Amino acid sequence: MTLEGRILSPRGFVRGRLHFSERILAVEEAPVEGPYILPGFLDLHVHGGLGADAMEGKEAVLRMARFHLQHGTTGLLPTTVTAPPEAIEKALRGIAEAMGECEALLGVHLEGPFLSPKRLGAQPPFPQKPDPAWMEDLLARAPVRVVTLAPELPGALELVRLLVGRGVRVQLGHTAAGYEEALHALEAGAQGFTHLFNAMTPLHHRAPGVVGLALERGLWAELIPDGLHVHPAALRLALKSVPGLYFVTDAVAAAGMPDGVYPR
Repeated sequence: MTLEGRILSPRGFVRGRLHFSERILAVEEAPVEGPYILPGFLDLHVHGGLGADAMEGKEAVLRMARFHLQHGTTGLLPTTVTAPPEAIEKALRGIAEAMGECEALLGVHLEGPFLSPKRLGAQPPFPQKPDPAWMEDLLARAPVRVVTLAPELPGALELVRLLVGRGVRVQLGHTAAGYEEALHALEAGAQGFTHLFNAMTPLHHRAPGVVGLALERGLWAELIPDGLHVHPAALRLALKSVPGLYFVTDAVAAAGMPDGVYPR
């Protein structure tokens, strides 16, 4: 098969033809017109889309996955919210079932519920203290790839070590931690930062906060690049500072819906 258009290459976008079967066979430069051709997007923080929410079970997860596939996202981590334990367990069951029918579903991002009540942002008001036994149960229910937590909570560092030992990436987010508290979490094995700049202690020259730690030592961080969550200048600063910066949508169920009121 052959596609014509603007092909992403190490030199940027070039006009040409991309020949492929199971793999790319050749790229032929030519003065052709056509759409942009590039690898599918990965969205590692996405709650929903087209009216469907990752918390609502298998069919909702499949619906949100199909919606994002239509917009070029070929791999995603359905992301939970802070909720009562039974709701999170139901969500993991639905995601695990949906993964059997959709290769685009790569696992689960648990955003909480071990978050700071002071920095919940748009999260529902159900934060909980770290619970290693319950976390072990959650890990058995679905392939959890990422956990976002607040490192200042009692028992958070022990939970970081448990998760890292199970091969789960731990990210710091929805946190009121100071620089030193967050640094202890990195030393315990945490690697990333969830929606950098949002719902975390900001940078101050006498108290660098979680943002300061991310810019100084962060290997990985996600960022919402819509121009509303983060100022473009702050985005450029993050690009210069964090080698593993990547963009996420953090999309909710309303993504893709027409203007209206959608109570949940």
